[in-house]
Amino acid sequence: MKKVFCFLIICTFLYSCEDVIDVDLNEVEPRLVIEASIDWYKNTSGNEQFIKLTLSAPFFDEIIPPANNALVQIFDTNGNTFSFIEENETGIYRNSDFIPIIDGEYTLFINYNNEVYTATETLKSVAPIDYIEQDDEGSFFGDEIEIKVYFTDPAETDNYYFFEYFTDISDSPSLDVGDDRFIDGNQIFGFYSEEDLESGNELTIRHFGVSEQYYEFMFILLQQGSEDGGGPFETQPATVRGNCINTTNEENYPFGYFRLSEVEQVIYTVE
Repeated sequence: MKKVFCFLIICTFLYSCEDVIDVDLNEVEPRLVIEASIDWYKNTSGNEQFIKLTLSAPFFDEIIPPANNALVQIFDTNGNTFSFIEENETGIYRNSDFIPIIDGEYTLFINYNNEVYTATETLKSVAPIDYIEQDDEGSFFGDEIEIKVYFTDPAETDNYYFFEYFTDISDSPSLDVGDDRFIDGNQIFGFYSEEDLESGNELTIRHFGVSEQYYEFMFILLQQGSEDGGGPFETQPATVRGNCINTTNEENYPFGYFRLSEVEQVIYTVE
């Protein structure tokens, strides 16, 4: 009887573990999310650009609503106005005559739901990639493929970098940032490693020049999202705000960032 009794207790416990728990999350009014990354790829005109506007949504929602019918413009210091037109109510606003100028200052203007959002940034250059090095015995245990992307930092100027690594074995990119605080004027490298990386995989490397403000923004954002950020019962991190502000109602601040970068892109096939 004792065995039967214990068996019934275990079955009851396992069954109870399948109960659905409804989490009552606080709901807030949606905020505007601004994805305004103006990327000037080397050896291109940089004329084709787009800005994506969406609205914040509850955590468990699978659909992210677009922000439609906004007025989206960018102004430069030479008196040019670049208008971005929405494409088929997608929340994606496109422009085909943008003029990128290194170290040029640009101002983003958005009018959405009768509220005005603005941001100002400088288009930053990026050092070209010198070469790529592969180590087949990387990591502490020597069992991972490591990729190093070498470039030479310009001397006597403060430079900040942002890196994106896309592979055909993952749906999301690996992101990183860096600066030249201790290596000004020297050859340095960006670093990528993935335990499942194999010979024949394709790695898309994007190397951006960014402002100090964007570097600090991404540094904090990546720190909060890292695996070392604490367990599920740790204090929740603060909201990381970008450089976009609501000039009509500052309490209704947006999410996102307005960034302009020169970009070097290389597609590397793992050997």
